Amino acid sequence: MTDIIQWQYQQKLITAEQAAKLVKSGDFVQYSEFAMFPDALDEALSKRIDELENVTIRSVSFTQVPKPVAADPERRHFIMEDYHFSAVSRYLHDKDLCNYVPFTYHQGPRSIKKYIDVDVAFVMVGPMDARGFFNLGPSNSVTPAAMEKSKIIVLEVNESVPLCLGGNQESIHLSSVDYIVEGGNRPLIQLPPVHTTETDQKIAQIIMQEIEDGCCLQLGIGGLPNAVGALIAQSDLKDLGVHTEMLVDSYVDLYNQGMITGARKTIDKYKMAYTFAMGTNKVYEFLDNNPFCASYPANYTNDPRIIALNDKVIAINNCLEVDLFTQVCSETAGTRQISGTGGQLDFIAGAFNSHGGKGLICMSSTYTDKEGKMHSRIKPTLSPGSVVTVPRSMNQYIVTEYGIAQFKGKSTWQRAESIIEIAHPDFRDDLIKAAQDMKIWLPTNKIE
Repeated sequence: MTDIIQWQYQQKLITAEQAAKLVKSGDFVQYSEFAMFPDALDEALSKRIDELENVTIRSVSFTQVPKPVAADPERRHFIMEDYHFSAVSRYLHDKDLCNYVPFTYHQGPRSIKKYIDVDVAFVMVGPMDARGFFNLGPSNSVTPAAMEKSKIIVLEVNESVPLCLGGNQESIHLSSVDYIVEGGNRPLIQLPPVHTTETDQKIAQIIMQEIEDGCCLQLGIGGLPNAVGALIAQSDLKDLGVHTEMLVDSYVDLYNQGMITGARKTIDKYKMAYTFAMGTNKVYEFLDNNPFCASYPANYTNDPRIIALNDKVIAINNCLEVDLFTQVCSETAGTRQISGTGGQLDFIAGAFNSHGGKGLICMSSTYTDKEGKMHSRIKPTLSPGSVVTVPRSMNQYIVTEYGIAQFKGKSTWQRAESIIEIAHPDFRDDLIKAAQDMKIWLPTNKIE
């Protein structure tokens, strides 16, 4: 590190309390995303609650409750908004302390650049390197776009952040930064293991029949992706690739077993392309200075046109319910916001356009409510207030523990018939009758 770079670093170094004073009433403050929650800056901002009004705090998938929001239960001073709900945002939303920002993930960076005026960006980064660059760690996503639009950029340095190689826009140079705060170096969030259910195992076994050598995988997080990863690990599949939005522990396991090589990818050959990562230290340590991994903003990883450039893309995503028109809801339970559109629509579109690709939306056929009553996730129409995440015109495959159904090229009655075939047997007759009433069932197939 040259003397001039070190001198410039020191000139921009301030305390978290000084950084918090940069925020004015009415400002829009963007936090860095996912595992990169800016702890020290957040805490300092919370101490100014009585001095500020109408300050918006926005991020993608908050992993901690922002202290300014916790200190302002009547929402008189701070307005929290999230592009994709985590358990944190869901909890706060239920208390009327957080709002969802609808967006399609690959359009996120462009939407910010076109329509959002960011006053202050609070961004956690890794320590500066010898050339004056700070790494964004495992959260690229929309942060580069937010910093590009921000009037003031404040970095919170955390020495626990792994060095995540690009890709592109994975770092920011000292010359583009206004202020630097040295934080408390807390370890990155550790996601607890998610156990798989018997239903997850059955669905995973069906999915495995769709995966072959050279497929390019997009897996999410949860019991089902874990089950799929475990079955792949037990298989003899080879030369798998990865192009995903979220990089998780299961990819590391498959790489260590020699199953992921990226050798048959068309783009980012021999690399795992991703936009953010969360998991345990296993994934953070794997990412650190690893040239096999490439971090990109979401407008690259999630662009359906980019996704489709790889052959045999297998995109595996979860949903909450599907109706007989084959509309998919993956983000709300009625009017209650559960998650967000995220990259599901991106990867369903991208996988369909990939040569040999398949976009799989997976779910258990039923759920049990608090009273112990079983309900079908396949419904005549979506529950009142539910949001359509994937329109019927774009839906390709649905998978339940009872099978897999493909919908492209099918009429409304053919779609209804296909989705009913993979519903829980206890609900099929009622669904057929509903399809008859809705005029999406052939008269020759009617039951009395």
